[in-house]
Amino acid sequence: MQLIQATRDAVLKPLTMVVGIVERRNTLPILANVLIRKQGSQLEFLANDLEVQITTRADFGVGDEAQATTVAARKLLDILRALPESGDVRLSLDESKLTVQAGRSRFALQTLDAADYPTVTQSDQWAASFSMPQKALKSLFNQVHFAMAQQDIRYYLNGLLLVLEPGCVRAVATDGHRLAHSGIAVEDQASTLDVIIPRKTIHEMQRLLSDDEQAAVRIDVAAGQIRFRFDDIEVVSKLVEGKFPDYRRVIPSGYTRHFDIARDHLQASLQRTAILTTDKLKGVRLQLGDNLLRLSSSNAEQEEAREELEVDYAQEPLDVAFNVSYLLDVLTNIKTDTVRWSVQPDANASVLITLPNDEEFKYVVMPMRI
Repeated sequence: MQLIQATRDAVLKPLTMVVGIVERRNTLPILANVLIRKQGSQLEFLANDLEVQITTRADFGVGDEAQATTVAARKLLDILRALPESGDVRLSLDESKLTVQAGRSRFALQTLDAADYPTVTQSDQWAASFSMPQKALKSLFNQVHFAMAQQDIRYYLNGLLLVLEPGCVRAVATDGHRLAHSGIAVEDQASTLDVIIPRKTIHEMQRLLSDDEQAAVRIDVAAGQIRFRFDDIEVVSKLVEGKFPDYRRVIPSGYTRHFDIARDHLQASLQRTAILTTDKLKGVRLQLGDNLLRLSSSNAEQEEAREELEVDYAQEPLDVAFNVSYLLDVLTNIKTDTVRWSVQPDANASVLITLPNDEEFKYVVMPMRI
């Protein structure tokens, strides 16, 4: 029985959107599959890794019958990518096999019963529901995602804190060594709620959200669950349980020593200085004073790198070291010409990096010893 007939690219588009969460190794073999459901001409492609579920919808089903099956997601994706762009692709279901045909190419793939595929039971009571532009949410995630921890034993750090306040949505991420914070005004948001979104879900949302200022995303939050709906896509994710650190206490206040510097010049200088750091110790020394910012690094082979940048700073000198990767992360992910540094004349004090035109963005980095 034929399920689909469409161009190769038309089938690839919804499939590519869901395959990103499919793990190559799973405790449940069926999770390596994508669920394909057809109701008349309406199609759904669904993938689930028991933490996040992505569903995409399309309108190129064949026939009026309702059908559903699951097939190896990455095999189907690789086959479609390898087919010629011209001509239609036909997918047909015959007992336990899914047949893919295009021109003189034919592939028969083993299927597993759709009834055995685990899908997320969505909440029927949402504690918060609001809409915002896709571009705004993508930008919010982009400004903080790099500070999330990776496989930290403190599991609540392996995600992003989404803070809902009346008229405002904030995003916070930290790995214990640095913290990134940003916020945006959202008139439609009236709830007060804090939730932690898993790292994988954030990365998938960054991939799927568009840069269209007119396109909206609907966000629904319930106990233990968050849902994003936009375009023909639905993302449902579990939330991370745990108590996120009080980010307000981490962000310094009262710093009175500031200087602005061109983002691209600082980024280029740090990239050059980082060449002679060691893999284990990514330390770069910053010496500030006399309207100069001096950057330096060295390694076990007694090699050295030095850079100088002019800055408007004639206050107490400062000699401090940072993990250069933490500084490059923020400079790579923010899109602005200038960044503002706020410091204290203390080698043990954090540095606060902000943006002259954005009061909500704050990036805090702890110093290191080298």
